[in-house]
Amino acid sequence: MPKSLSIVIPAFNESERIAPGLAKILTYIRERKIDGELIVVDDGSSDDTAEVARNVASEYSDIETNVIRYEQNRGKGYAVKTGLLAARADIALFSDADLSTPIDEADKLLTPIANDEMDVTFGSRAIDRSLIGTHQPWRREQGGKVMNFVIRKMSGLDFADTQCGFKAFNMKKFRPLLDVMTVDRFGFDVEFLFVAKYHGLRLAEIPVRWNDVAGSKVSVFRDTRRMFSELAQVRRNAKNGLYDLK
Repeated sequence: MPKSLSIVIPAFNESERIAPGLAKILTYIRERKIDGELIVVDDGSSDDTAEVARNVASEYSDIETNVIRYEQNRGKGYAVKTGLLAARADIALFSDADLSTPIDEADKLLTPIANDEMDVTFGSRAIDRSLIGTHQPWRREQGGKVMNFVIRKMSGLDFADTQCGFKAFNMKKFRPLLDVMTVDRFGFDVEFLFVAKYHGLRLAEIPVRWNDVAGSKVSVFRDTRRMFSELAQVRRNAKNGLYDLK
């Protein structure tokens, strides 16, 4: 486990379900005696997500919590990048607000980075499906498998699951790469991994426990179309040298 850690939670209209997850994260930091910080990025919510987050944080005054809010919804990728840029620790983890992957699974991702074995680690639902507790509806799960196949073919990334919202980073190596990222919405996970691999960082896909949580804002039809567009954008960026550091 790292001695210091930044945990980033992107959130959009999550006021009704974010509080329990934030409490679990803050308890995780406290119980493991980590020099940790929690960064919640409110991605232009129209509800009181930011206020709920601040109220939860007030009950854990011994742990640094930073709630970042901006008015316009920019997309999950933009929110995660904003949180990572604000992170102060050398290792950062981002997790979906619903904690579909329990925060206790973070140890699997953080230890290889803390031991300097990997630079980017990310949870996978596809390597060991026996770890899935509550499955997605059949149509959504099959659609996810098809999308993962398309992602592998278009991106050249040989990973089974790029989209799980549970990823960790060696920030000394990954932070400079954030400057060349261009995808703000659904395809940002692919761009993160593509650019990390492009620059020779060590990547590991790690099986984690996962449960489908009601209330997902992912639209299969809308976001599948968007993913094709963003995958093409990533390929175009690479061809045009946009991922080269200046």
